[in-house]
Amino acid sequence: MSASKQLPHLIDEIGTIILGKPKQIQQILTCILAQGHVLIEDLPGVGKTTLAHVLAKALGLSFQRVQFTSDLLPADILGVSIYDQQNAQFKFHKGAVFTQLLLADEINRATPKTQSALLEAMEEKQVTIEGETYALPAPFVVIATQNPSEQIGTFPLPESQLDRFTMRISLGYPDKNAERQLLQGTNRRDLLEQLNTVLAVEQLHMLQVQVQQQTVSETLLDYIQALLQYSRESGNYRHGLSPRAGLTLLHSAQAWALFQQRDYVVPEDVQAILEPVAGHRLFAIDDPQPSSELIRKLIEAVPVPI
Repeated sequence: MSASKQLPHLIDEIGTIILGKPKQIQQILTCILAQGHVLIEDLPGVGKTTLAHVLAKALGLSFQRVQFTSDLLPADILGVSIYDQQNAQFKFHKGAVFTQLLLADEINRATPKTQSALLEAMEEKQVTIEGETYALPAPFVVIATQNPSEQIGTFPLPESQLDRFTMRISLGYPDKNAERQLLQGTNRRDLLEQLNTVLAVEQLHMLQVQVQQQTVSETLLDYIQALLQYSRESGNYRHGLSPRAGLTLLHSAQAWALFQQRDYVVPEDVQAILEPVAGHRLFAIDDPQPSSELIRKLIEAVPVPI
């Protein structure tokens, strides 16, 4: 069976632990196939951390978790050089970032200085320590969780950090049936130990390459550019979508199309992932509006090419 045929099974397998959230699971997997990073913003206790553990297990990825706190230092994430007296030289001890899937838990509880330690890692898949550059494992994915900004002890993520997240999603409360299964069922952590690895790392890499090979027509590129242009020139937003956002939108649409078992991208793929991709990048210039409303207006304002 080809790796792409395994994708529905992968969603189902993750869904045995993360109940009632197939859309959010597919969004995160889309982001991983597009070689991006995910920001999960929600209230504590809705399963954000568990989801990261499940993804690492189902995809066969090495996993590290960093609990972000106000006293966390960049060296706690990246690593530190320690003097080795026996060899009379400094030896670099790698930090938690040297993994395939890094869970940055409650990222907005750390100071901006510590948050910025991830900027190079997320953009260039490498870190530079004392003039030495170290490559990170491949694939490299950051899944960060964030508590609502109105909660005590949080620091807002700067726009440069937000822009490095391919998608921002919210899990939300489970529906009634899913919550009843949670209440009556086995502990989710216990079920995690029984979870099967659905895709090997080699298969995941093949899918990431396949995403890049998805056919994108000139008309589709025109549509993406029209969305970008409207966000910049309409006067409805504080800042328009950046070129990085445009590339992210394209790659995510290619990955979404792969989930539909197609080898080409259509405008509906772009619309399907526009909110998680652009919702944390666009802000209304007049009054605060939910990201879903902003994206709905953007989709309505830009005609779909025929």
